[in-house]
Amino acid sequence: MNAPVERLDAAGRASVGESPVWRAAEQALYWVDIPAQKIVRLQVDSGRRAEWLLPEKVACIAFDRRGTVLAGCETGLFAVTLPDASAGAARDAGNEAVAGRKLAAPEFPFDDMRFNDGRCDRQGRFWSGTMVMDMAAANPAGALYRFDANGVLSAPVVDSLITQNGLGWSPDGKTMYLSDSHPLHRLIWAFDYDIESGEPRNRRVFADLHHHAGRPDGAAVDADGCYWICANDAGLLLRFTPEGRLDRQVPVPPTKPAMCAFGGSKLDTLFVTSIHPGARASEHDGHVFAVRPGVAGLPEPEFAGEL
Repeated sequence: MNAPVERLDAAGRASVGESPVWRAAEQALYWVDIPAQKIVRLQVDSGRRAEWLLPEKVACIAFDRRGTVLAGCETGLFAVTLPDASAGAARDAGNEAVAGRKLAAPEFPFDDMRFNDGRCDRQGRFWSGTMVMDMAAANPAGALYRFDANGVLSAPVVDSLITQNGLGWSPDGKTMYLSDSHPLHRLIWAFDYDIESGEPRNRRVFADLHHHAGRPDGAAVDADGCYWICANDAGLLLRFTPEGRLDRQVPVPPTKPAMCAFGGSKLDTLFVTSIHPGARASEHDGHVFAVRPGVAGLPEPEFAGEL
């Protein structure tokens, strides 16, 4: 199906745009540019852009109730306080360097690793996975971790991941989704999720993208409980029902959509970040898009602890 699509943020272009997060309190969209080490904010109505430069690559973000950022980076999880862009601390065309406070870090089995996709579950625990940055190595050293409100980082909860992606939870929080977007895997899994303990169980294949177009990158869950996945390399958003049936394919301009998140005043806009593939890039790759899919999403959970 076709859906209205609008390109946002014409002045900015990411190398690897990831982790869009809608902040309802600000009516603003945040996302990251991983290799540029940036967190970006766009006030959608005014078009005003602000960006902050971190000391290392930042791959995923969430917020606590006070607006402090929980960031998954190269060497661990960090708490980052962003200066108030509305007060002029970060200008449209500039960067402001910010430093984070390290909260926790796993024991990386290799040097060339970082966190990748991440977000909070419905109870406010932060989840993120790790990966070897050289995707060509196809090294399954990545693992999925849970960071709880008490500031405790779990041992690996899911291991043997090459390129962890696709985190999401059903509206009742009782199903967790996870993908591996590497070309050798291209799988989305579902788990039964214990909302009290934060433990996923009964892992099973939810969707095998070897039977569909693209690779499963970042995802979002709508209010109907359907799972939207960015089909990287295919220029599509795919929606799967809770039973794992593909029921919609929505074309988007960039070839490599990376992650999506619901937002807007009615949570009926699906914001999509994308990747710039270098010499093969089109004019759309690396930009952020607003898609009107005809369904609403759910508020993005905040981290339950205080950073």
